[in-house]
Amino acid sequence: MTVYHADLREAQADPALAALLGRSPTSAPFDRLDWLSLLAEHCLLADTCKIAVARDGDALAVLPFQKNPDGTGPLGTWYSFFVRPLTNAPQRAPELFAALARSLAPAGAARLAPMPEAEALTLAAAFRTASWIGVAEPCDTNHILELKGRNFAQYWSARPGALRETVRRKTARGKVNLRIETTFIDADWAAYEAIYARSWKPEEGNPAFLCAFAQAEAAAGALRMGIAEIEGQPVAAQFWTVEGGTAWIHKLAHDEAYRAHSPGTLLTAALFRHVIDEDHVHTVDFGTGNDPYKRDWMEVQRPRYALQFYRPAAVGHWPALARLAARRMLRPSSQPALVSPEAAG
Repeated sequence: MTVYHADLREAQADPALAALLGRSPTSAPFDRLDWLSLLAEHCLLADTCKIAVARDGDALAVLPFQKNPDGTGPLGTWYSFFVRPLTNAPQRAPELFAALARSLAPAGAARLAPMPEAEALTLAAAFRTASWIGVAEPCDTNHILELKGRNFAQYWSARPGALRETVRRKTARGKVNLRIETTFIDADWAAYEAIYARSWKPEEGNPAFLCAFAQAEAAAGALRMGIAEIEGQPVAAQFWTVEGGTAWIHKLAHDEAYRAHSPGTLLTAALFRHVIDEDHVHTVDFGTGNDPYKRDWMEVQRPRYALQFYRPAAVGHWPALARLAARRMLRPSSQPALVSPEAAG
C-alpha cells in the first residue's frame, strides 16, 4: 500500500484522485476538489491544504486536511456542511483509513469536524487501530428531508398547518413576485448581497468565495437562485445547488423591512416545489445548525460528529489527553466513550 500527502494541484493532476473528488451522480459539493480549491484560494492558507492518500492497486482512500500549529484540522470552513474521508473501495475502508491515520502521526493531534456519523465512526476506529487516543462525539445537528418518492403536493400536505396557511394567505395577496434562476446573473447576486446585509444574519464571512462558488455551480447547471420581489424591489434571496440527487440549501436571507409579507417563506416553498417536482431530488439538506424554523420544512435530524485524537508519544498534547480522560470519567454511560488503542481489541 502506498500512502502520501499531496497538495491540491498534485491531486488535480492525478486522474484517479480527480475522479474520486469530482462531480458525479452521487457526489456532494463539499467532497469535490474544485470546492476544496476554492476554499484554499479564498478562505484558507493554500500551502496548509493537503490531501492524505492511501492506495493499493485500484483501491483508493483520501482525507482532505489542513496542517496547523496544533496538528491536523479539517479542510473546511463555516460554508462546509461536512468534511469526511472518501474511498472507492468501501469494503476496505477500515484498513485504508487506518493507513491515512498513520500518515498523520507526525502532527501529534487531529481534530476533524463536522463529520457524518458513518464516516466519523469508521475513521475513529481507524485512528485507534493506528494507535491514536481520542474521542468521537456529536457536535452539531443536520436537518434533512427524504422525499421517498413523494411529489411536492404530497410533501406539502404534511407540513404544519400554520406554515401552509401563511403561504396560502400571503400568496393570495399577490404582493410578492417569485422567480428561480439557474444561470448566474450579476444583478441577482448583487441583490442577494444587499438583502443579506439588511437581514438578521451575521456578517458574511467570505463573499468572494461564495460568489465564485455560485458562478461555478451555474456553469455546471447546478445553481438554483431564488429571488423574491415586491414592486420590482428584491426583498428575499436564496442560494441553493442541486447535486447527487440532493438539493443543498446554502444561503437564505430576507429584508427585515418586508417581513410582514413573508417573502422568505414564500421563496422557500417555491424552491422546494422546484427541486422536488422539476429536479426530482430524493433529499433536501438544510446544513448544520439546530434552528427551530428548520423543523417546519424538514423531517429528519442527524448528528454531526467531531473527532479529537492524539498520539500518546506527543508529550505536548498530554494535558489535552488528560482532559479527555477526565471527561470520560465524568460522562454518563449512555454518551460516547473515549476510544483508545486498547479498545481496538
